[in-house]
Amino acid sequence: MVAYSFKKQFADPIRFGMKTQTIRSKRTRHARPGEVLQLFTGMRTAHCLKICEDVRCTEVTEIEIIFDAEGEIESIWSDGSVMPDVDAFAVLDGFTDASEMAAFWRKENGTAPNSVFRGVLIEWAAPRADLGEGV
Repeated sequence: MVAYSFKKQFADPIRFGMKTQTIRSKRTRHARPGEVLQLFTGMRTAHCLKICEDVRCTEVTEIEIIFDAEGEIESIWSDGSVMPDVDAFAVLDGFTDASEMAAFWRKENGTAPNSVFRGVLIEWAAPRADLGEGV
């Protein structure tokens, strides 16, 4: 079982099945397809909450996000193929569009203009909606 922590803004999109993916930096061990994932907010704090029932990882692929000179997302590549609609991808990741996603990346990751982020895209099957606060 693999656990991931998210900012509170992503709890409802995850809980209601609108966000079924996360982008993470490469590390030694990420989830693998078929493994169970636990999704939390505030992990390793007194305010830790489980977002939804456990979900199953469906796919893990390499991802590249290319930022232009203004720090906006120029393109997103997954497993060697360009994403045809960057805004649609951003919505799947819990944002209203690619511009909002880029602003989040600049704020949270200090993403510089004309840079490339290389990591992994982890996808899961949507959970059943839970109307409570955490699970």
